[in-house]
Amino acid sequence: MASVLVPVFYVLIVFGGLFLFGRFYRKSTANKRIDPYFPRHHERDTYVTLLQRTDPPASDALLKAALVRRAIADVQRILRLREDKQALQNLLQKGSVGDDLWNSLLAAEKELEAEIVEVHAEANSFVEGWGHVLFQTASEMLANEKTRVIVEQIPLERARNEAKFGKGLPGTTQAPPVAASAPSGPTTPKSSAATKSPSSLAPPAPSAGTDGVSSEGEASPRNRSAKKSKKRK
Repeated sequence: MASVLVPVFYVLIVFGGLFLFGRFYRKSTANKRIDPYFPRHHERDTYVTLLQRTDPPASDALLKAALVRRAIADVQRILRLREDKQALQNLLQKGSVGDDLWNSLLAAEKELEAEIVEVHAEANSFVEGWGHVLFQTASEMLANEKTRVIVEQIPLERARNEAKFGKGLPGTTQAPPVAASAPSGPTTPKSSAATKSPSSLAPPAPSAGTDGVSSEGEASPRNRSAKKSKKRK
């Protein structure tokens, strides 16, 4: 009888411990606060603050500018989520990161989707159809801003490189080459053929061969007449 009860008690203890552990783990996970993936959205707070002003109320131009800045911040977050999601998924499969960071990214993605819908509705409240063009305009403004930052850094990088490596070759001046001294002995005059440029495109004059054949391979008139007289004889 005792031999039968021992395995039963063992199974009850194991499954009971697993059930209690899973229950407490689910409670701790549900009560655990997920850290935000992105910092606080200051552009959204600025727009809401301007929208709630009543004395004096904010102008439409100011509200539109604040909404554009809010859309630019949303585009930046969209680009970062696209870059981080694939890399974070690969790291999660390898076990390099925990589930907390992945859950934080998923929560940020859902929050960003709701943010895009809200910005789209706010843009249409100013001008009908502006919501379809707002994010494209924000993307172009973000690209122009990045280009402007790069252009502004060019003089600094140039000054840093000149201080490190010296001035470039185009700015340096080279000394003129020293002419060779003339020989002390008498010089022989050059012929006209030597003074003629070797790159002349004029063809050379034909010269008669030693066997009575010209340079073009034809017999001279004197040889032709001699051959005709021999045949007559």
